[in-house]
Amino acid sequence: MMIVRHAAHRDLDDIYRLAQRAGETGIGLTSLPRNKEILAERITRTTRTLAGLAEKSDESYLFVLEDTSLQKIVGVSAIEVAVGLNEPFYNFRVATQVHASKTLNVYKALDTLFLSNDHTGCSELCTLFLDPDYRKNQNGKFLSKVRFLFIAAFQSHFKARLIAEMRGYSDQNGYSPFWNALGYHFFNMDFATADYLSGIGQKVFIAELMPRFPVYVDLLPAEARAVIAEVHPQTLPAAKVLMSEGLQYQGYVDIFDAGPTLEANTADLRAVKESRLLTVKITEQIETTDIHYLVANDQYQDYCVLLINNCVSEGDTLMVTPAQAQALHVREQDEVRVLALDKMENH
Repeated sequence: MMIVRHAAHRDLDDIYRLAQRAGETGIGLTSLPRNKEILAERITRTTRTLAGLAEKSDESYLFVLEDTSLQKIVGVSAIEVAVGLNEPFYNFRVATQVHASKTLNVYKALDTLFLSNDHTGCSELCTLFLDPDYRKNQNGKFLSKVRFLFIAAFQSHFKARLIAEMRGYSDQNGYSPFWNALGYHFFNMDFATADYLSGIGQKVFIAELMPRFPVYVDLLPAEARAVIAEVHPQTLPAAKVLMSEGLQYQGYVDIFDAGPTLEANTADLRAVKESRLLTVKITEQIETTDIHYLVANDQYQDYCVLLINNCVSEGDTLMVTPAQAQALHVREQDEVRVLALDKMENH
């Protein structure tokens, strides 16, 4: 059985193994560094958040996907409650600057990149990684969309605006055309080093070294211009999942690789608008369907979610097996939150 729950310190070795596997896929997943101390701190932040002990700037939820048959963690995903409150959160705003002269009969609209902190205080989806051996059976969608269901259940814990930074283009050797054309000239370090330092929280150097004036896109090499707001091919499936839930590109890109930032109003998320609460009825006889559903127990500190294909009635009852009820820590007549994995046209 596959189940998503909050990360705990007993999961550290498995999460570290996942971080090592993530490193094998190339540069770009900065929020899952191959550093056990930092990963342990991510888990501590989750436990402190759940206990109500964390400052708003440190509140974070780290989820794990567990293969219960092997007692093995095979995926992670996370939500930062409010970015940029204890250190600057940077990106580039892609804007237009007009240069015109009536005397010369010249009018030129130029794309520019402005260093921005506009997303300060937003909630952020991050740290999505699934063991390559488990990239099947809807596990990727399950692990990603759990975060939306959690937000739907506990909206008061999150901000009105939600963002997600998508990995930008770099080749198999870690070469980033955008970084080489821009960032390298100010930082004098390779893309992998800058990306790693940013990912582990050492972002002061960004403020110290990045240009404060707008960057004219037309002055960049063609290969750099071509990748602005482009999603890395390996990240494209994850981006499409987020867009199916309501997030869209709104003109902001990463300062290192120019990957797009997706964003949405939390209230407009599909999970917020379409998830519903049903009453549990436990039975051995379950009718199944081709449609998969996320089913969560809505217990804040003991949050658990299953992906099931049980038939969901139009009424207010959900039939679950004893094993499913046990996994969700629910009993007869308890309520669970249910959402179709994919958007249903006639929902």
